[in-house]
Amino acid sequence: MNDMHYIGLDVHKKTISYCVRQSDGTILHEGTIAATRQALEAWMGQQPQPWTAGMEATMFTGWIYDHLESGGATVKVAHSAMLKAIAAGKKKNDQIDARKIADLLRCDYFPECHMASREIRDRRRVLRYRSLLVRQAVRMKNKVSGLLMEVGVEYNQQKVHGKKYFAEMFHAHKEEMPPSLPQLLQLSRSTIETLSGMERQLMRALEQDDLLAARVERLATIPGVGRVLSLTWALEIGEISRFSSVSKAVSYCGLCGAERSSGGKTERTSISKQRNKHLQSTLIEAAKLAPRWNAELALVYEREKQKGNRNRATLAVARKLVAYLMAVDRREQGFHKTVAKVVNQQAA
Repeated sequence: MNDMHYIGLDVHKKTISYCVRQSDGTILHEGTIAATRQALEAWMGQQPQPWTAGMEATMFTGWIYDHLESGGATVKVAHSAMLKAIAAGKKKNDQIDARKIADLLRCDYFPECHMASREIRDRRRVLRYRSLLVRQAVRMKNKVSGLLMEVGVEYNQQKVHGKKYFAEMFHAHKEEMPPSLPQLLQLSRSTIETLSGMERQLMRALEQDDLLAARVERLATIPGVGRVLSLTWALEIGEISRFSSVSKAVSYCGLCGAERSSGGKTERTSISKQRNKHLQSTLIEAAKLAPRWNAELALVYEREKQKGNRNRATLAVARKLVAYLMAVDRREQGFHKTVAKVVNQQAA
């Protein structure tokens, strides 16, 4: 039976460095190829069988992973923060990085991370782009507010992109504005309207997607959970089966602190930076409003607020939302009192 060959790939924008090792660590060959599908296809045909490849998670990983997988190869992707063998090295270059990745793969120390399906990643890209549009629109609204404050004009940020509001404002304060301001405000309003229109179009496309529609509909039955949180949960979590407990999902969402244990002493730090930042920010924003629509979450908020402060209470609500979302996802049923009762019993 042929021994397995282990290939480390150091991926960059234009090139891919590789190193092929045998089971005993012997380097068969190494080199660099162009980061194109044609070059990768030719390279695959030259590799000794059987083989498995590993590479670090980067912005270029997706298409390479898909192309190798479509060719029947076994590919693993490593969590960037966990590749300390590369980051801590005194000497670092593409060739050495490829060698270390191959070694970690060969010794079964490769810190593999979850790689979502291509369908989920495609839709996740759309959702994250929608979040970018929302952030840009908010920045533009804040800039308009700042321009109006410079000349002492009162403003309403909720109406700052409305045509009627602008027309009334220009008419009322025309004499107070410098010549350059009306043009800047008109350009800003057009930009805000464009960004908002694009955001609504992307949201409609995701909500009507056949792959997501039923799941999002179930998640949205939870009081206090809206469409944005439902979509974010479905696309950022992917397969709910990869989380064996609520605590692991809470950790993935970045809603708990890191743990430092040494010499019999345990210390809990502030919220860890190793998290899914997209899911974390959406859950925290939802947790600020959810107590208004969910009596159970309102009780959680008030109880934790008495123990600490508002931030602590918001995090507690966010963790409870994770428990509700997991329960609905696992049961594949809409939210009802039974689900809430089961979640509360598990928490107790």
